[in-house]
Amino acid sequence: MTALDALLTIDETAKRLRTSERFVRRLIEERRIAYVKLGTHVRIEESVLSAYIAAHRVAPTPMRRAA
Repeated sequence: MTALDALLTIDETAKRLRTSERFVRRLIEERRIAYVKLGTHVRIEESVLSAYIAAHRVAPTPMRRAA
């Protein structure tokens, strides 16, 4: 985490992923994404979210030519 790395709430994370809060909570519960626990609050660093997105990026495959 850098000094400028913001901590996102579950709601903010869900909005950035354009998904539900439930999905983000499941990622956290299954430990599929790193998070920061501040007392009872859970936060996700922007850099962690960016890394999660990059790690799950699927590259396109070259199109096959018709025979």
